[in-house]
Amino acid sequence: MKTFQLLVLIFVLSCNLVYAEEAEVLKVEVKRSGDNVYYFDVTVTHKDEGWDHYADKWDVVAPDGTILGTRTLYHPHVQEQPFTRSLSGVKIPEGVRRVTIRAHDSVHGYGGKVMTVDLPQ
Repeated sequence: MKTFQLLVLIFVLSCNLVYAEEAEVLKVEVKRSGDNVYYFDVTVTHKDEGWDHYADKWDVVAPDGTILGTRTLYHPHVQEQPFTRSLSGVKIPEGVRRVTIRAHDSVHGYGGKVMTVDLPQ
């Protein structure tokens, strides 16, 4: 029984370690800036290690999976964690009332914590 408990503990810890290395969205603020046009402030965290492994973008995604906007992150943020970056002029199709923000890193791709937000009307 103790062997089983130890294996479960090792499995849980290893899952947490893998998840911790993926870029995660911590906070999203969204403002309407025109007819179906929005401005996003997004806070991301990731254990950037340098140019070989860093959070390199975040996306605004419609419920059907369409990418509506991408904020490219042009350099690592090793000493600045978490960090917030903005994206303006994001056109949202008529009828879309909520979007998901997801972050991406250069090694793991997508997979960390995402946030779904309602759009202000």
